[in-house]
Amino acid sequence: MTKMIAPYVEWHHLLKQMRDVAPETFSGDGQVFNLIKGDWGFPGHAKSYVSSVDGRLLGSLPMIDLETAKEAVKFTADEFQTWARIDLDERRRRVAECVNQLEAHRELLAHLLMWEIGKPYQQALTDVERCNSGVVWYSENIERMMQKRKPLGVISNIASWNYPYSVLMHAILVQVLAGNSVIAKTPTDGGLYALTLGIALARQCGLPVSLVSGSGGQLSDALVRNPDIDCLAFVGGRSNGRDVASSLYDRDKRYMLEMEGINAYGIWNFSDWSSLEQQLKKGFDYGKQRCTAYVRFVVQRQLFPKFLDVYLPTLKSLRVGNPTLVDQPDDALPTLDFGPLINSKQVEELRVMYSEAIGNGAISLFDGDIDEQQILPGQDISTYMPPMALLNVPRNCQLYYKEPFGPIDTIVIVDRVDEMVSEMNISNGSLVASIACDDTEFAQDIASELRSFKVGVNKQRLRGDREEVFGGMGQSWKGCFVGGKYLVESVTEGPAGERLHGNFSDYTLMPEQR
Repeated sequence: MTKMIAPYVEWHHLLKQMRDVAPETFSGDGQVFNLIKGDWGFPGHAKSYVSSVDGRLLGSLPMIDLETAKEAVKFTADEFQTWARIDLDERRRRVAECVNQLEAHRELLAHLLMWEIGKPYQQALTDVERCNSGVVWYSENIERMMQKRKPLGVISNIASWNYPYSVLMHAILVQVLAGNSVIAKTPTDGGLYALTLGIALARQCGLPVSLVSGSGGQLSDALVRNPDIDCLAFVGGRSNGRDVASSLYDRDKRYMLEMEGINAYGIWNFSDWSSLEQQLKKGFDYGKQRCTAYVRFVVQRQLFPKFLDVYLPTLKSLRVGNPTLVDQPDDALPTLDFGPLINSKQVEELRVMYSEAIGNGAISLFDGDIDEQQILPGQDISTYMPPMALLNVPRNCQLYYKEPFGPIDTIVIVDRVDEMVSEMNISNGSLVASIACDDTEFAQDIASELRSFKVGVNKQRLRGDREEVFGGMGQSWKGCFVGGKYLVESVTEGPAGERLHGNFSDYTLMPEQR
């Protein structure tokens, strides 16, 4: 392969395109603005904002203070009074117009995400397209979902950086479609420009949205505990989620708190290795920086050699590198499996956990390398981490019980089914799990014992949306379930005495969700 010596899409070209589409989002000197009180401005204090691809400075986050954030929420609450009176057909028309604009600029959005969060181009494009197609589906079905329901009020959105469109932007557009006004916080680690452009397009279409940047801890009184906020949608780590849940414990406020958990794949009396091989490779998309990534494999002892026969070649085949060099629009070169992690701090934390496990007796099954042909000469590679795998991580190590949120797998060998179930339930709740087993009825019996919300048999489960409900069990989720009618119900009010479906502070599910 001929080595490429420069990115095929330069950052300054993307900024020019963005300024042509949404000039109102920039100051004269190129500083990105917040969207507060219906206007772009409020630059706050600048915080350096760098690319995960190569460490270059992309710009600065416009960090605001608490009082400014409270003003933004107050305006959003006032705006709700007007928006809630607009009929559903008009709301649907404006949302459709916004989706059309997002679709028209999807390649620009994907390229921005590629530079901002290191997501390979095709994966970034999929993120945008899933947002658009999902919102179209809700627009087509919103009338039946809104029967005997009315908008809730102001919805606050705080989400992680990994899926700015298929998770965050998608939620925002469905929330306004249901008649709510929305305020969102830009993830500090990535997505500033792509989200700013999307929110600008939404505002141009007359949608009641606001976007602010700032420290999550500092803005909590405005975006979480504020009485003007009627519902909080949070996607993030368990530690921050636990703090949010505690702050809402004695408040009459809706919430959906999606948090981490160790998603496990159990393998028992299984023989269809070719299908598992395909799943293993797909599972490394975006370096497993996903809330539904499978990072723990619990394998029946007698199947371990067969498992290694497909697992190790899969890891060796993964292509990791600079996404701006490889993913050509004409598909002249093969697609990367993943690029950098979100920042060098994440890489350092993972390497510390990996070293701790090795030092305490874990066995390294695979320790990959960065292919120099996939990066620029002399570029910063502190955010890059190849795939790694460990066998039998001791119980006193972080990787035994903590989701890595990166390309490190842990493998556990077991001799009994109850042992497999115990090892798969190690985090007291996860979003997804799977069982690979030739006997599907037996697999279903095992699935009933797993502390996971979605369990697949011979397939991986995804976050999903539309008709399929999504939530979590144990510590992986708190609050209302989402997906299909449940997403609409979580941000609307129904008949008096209605009980919402979810995993609330008592960690119980509604009977039909058990």
